[in-house]
This record gives sequence, C-alpha cells and structure tokens, in this order.
Amino acid sequence: MTGQEPAAYRKSSLRDTFESLVVTVILAIFGTTFVVQAFKIPTGSMENTLLIGDHLLVNKFAFAYQPGWLRHILPYRELRRGDVLVFKFPGTPGEAQEPGEHFVKRLIGLPGDRIRIVNRQVFVNGQALQEPYVRHYAPSVPFRGDNFPPLEMVETRSAAELRWSEEIQDYMRNGELVVPPANYFAMGDNRENSWDSRFWGFVPRTLITGRPLLIYWSFETPEGEYERNSLGDRLSQMVDLIIHFPTKTRWRRTLRLVR
Repeated sequence: MTGQEPAAYRKSSLRDTFESLVVTVILAIFGTTFVVQAFKIPTGSMENTLLIGDHLLVNKFAFAYQPGWLRHILPYRELRRGDVLVFKFPGTPGEAQEPGEHFVKRLIGLPGDRIRIVNRQVFVNGQALQEPYVRHYAPSVPFRGDNFPPLEMVETRSAAELRWSEEIQDYMRNGELVVPPANYFAMGDNRENSWDSRFWGFVPRTLITGRPLLIYWSFETPEGEYERNSLGDRLSQMVDLIIHFPTKTRWRRTLRLVR
C-alpha cells in the first residue's frame, strides 16, 4: 500500500472541480444578467424610502423589457403607478449623466396619463395623487419643480434639460403633460432633491431594467461620496467601513422590503 490515490481518480476529481466551477460561474452570470442584481443608492433623491448607502437587491425579472415569447413564461408583470423603478438614464452623449447610468425613481405617470403639479400636489388625469411616501424637506422654500409643466422653461442646467425644454411642448395638452405610448413619467420621493422626469423627460419602456426587492445592507454614507473616486478617497472609505462597520450599519434597515 503506497497511500497514493490512483491517477484516474485524481484526474476525475480535478475534472469535477473544474466543471463545478464552470457551472457556478455560468449560474452567477445568468443570475446577475436576468434574475437579480445588487445596487447601491448614491444620492438622497428617494429619501426616506431609500437612503444614501442603502444596498439593494433588484429583481430584473419583474419589469425587464421582453417583447418576445419569454414574457409569456417568465414572471414579468405590468408596471403600476407607485412602483419603484430601476432604469437606465434616457439621455444622449454629452449630457450630465451618460446614457446607461442607472437611476432609481417612482413611477408616477403611465402611457396616456395627463400629468400636472400645482403647489407640489401631483394631479394625474385630473385627480390628486395620494403619496404617503413623499418627503418635502423645505416646505416653505419655493422650488423650480413645485409647479409642472412650467409656463416657460428656465434655469436649464444641463444638455438634458435643454433638450427637454425644446421637446416638452410636443406633449402639452390644455396645460397638462400627456405621457406618450411606451413611455413613463418618474419622480423621486424627495421632491426638492430629485433630478427626474420634470427636468429631463420620459423614461422609455425599453430602459426599465428592474424593481428593487429589498435592502440587504445599509451603511451610513455622507452625501456626495460617490463622486470621490480617487485612490486616497477609496482607501479612506475602506478604512471607515472596517472601523465603523458595527456602529454605522443601519441594522434596522437590513432585509427591509422596498415599497
């Protein structure tokens, strides 16, 4: 007895390990492509529903754009007013956000809806919309999105806003904005701190990629941290995470469903 494994057995074991690794990688790629994906909230536009530093699992099945036969066998569902959406920014190259950057907002207007905002009250098809999720952080301070559509577009701050100021009149009817087919109107819950459809236009159906399911982890994060990307900033953020993980983790938000 030499105590050594037969060569054939060792080769079989290595092959099994390799095949298991390949299957794991394939499943991981499939999962992040079609099923679920992790996102981190970088801004406060959805407070207090979503906070800066919330880490989400996003269901890519629910709202994924699939015009083919797959939509008949996979668990897609129609979008509903009030849904929280993940979508790719519907811009053009050179705008403030590059096309493809992911946004998280709430669905306010469906195709065919008439949208109007008067003194921060949203009206859809002439009816006041009840929005218990909305936050107004400065109720007494006028904000350029308090009334919509505006009588005239002013203070355009980006190429996206300039484009929208030129297009918006095409969708106006009797002082209301009419959402065109296959498009949606989305707004952040933190209304005075959200850059949304009021300022850059509609969200095409083809760019909606998913629905946030739950917050799997939340860590207290300062505003604007996502813009600090230097090596020194990254190292500082990592040290802060290691040192303050127990105290800055928002434990009460762990595994909270997104509504």
